[in-house]
Amino acid sequence: MKKKQKDSGPILGLPEDILEFDKISMETIEVKVYTDKRKYGKTVTIIEGIDEKAIDANALLKELKTKCACGGTMKEGKIILQGDHKPKVKKILESKGFIVRII
Repeated sequence: MKKKQKDSGPILGLPEDILEFDKISMETIEVKVYTDKRKYGKTVTIIEGIDEKAIDANALLKELKTKCACGGTMKEGKIILQGDHKPKVKKILESKGFIVRII
């Protein structure tokens, strides 16, 4: 009697726990987080170094905006959040597996 393999991956037929390509790509990406002053003395938090092809950057932006309770946008491969949110952003990105460097 042939045993069926549980939770096999769609690509290679390997178990799902082996196929963690997203985590591997996140662990190799070093993300820089820093603040900048804009017009009228407004502070923004800039997240730089996220590869848009490897990660769904729009979903990440939406999650960061929700958890930091602020507005934000994605321009030229950078995520820009309104306000100073470096500690929160670092905590969120590290929990997702990114290597975070605060400047």
